[in-house]
Amino acid sequence: MNKFLNGLMLDLNSDDRGMELVQVAILIAIAVVIGIIFNKQITNFVNGVFKDLFRAGF
Repeated sequence: MNKFLNGLMLDLNSDDRGMELVQVAILIAIAVVIGIIFNKQITNFVNGVFKDLFRAGF
């Protein structure tokens, strides 16, 4: 009985299925929150870059 419980605990501890999905979901959530917080700064940066590119004749 003791071997069975130890084996069961090892199986439960080594189950990593789905962890990659959770990590990707967390990274996407962080990117969305950063985008929402810095929306105006990101927009100003992108507009400035494109304005400079068009002015340079790119």
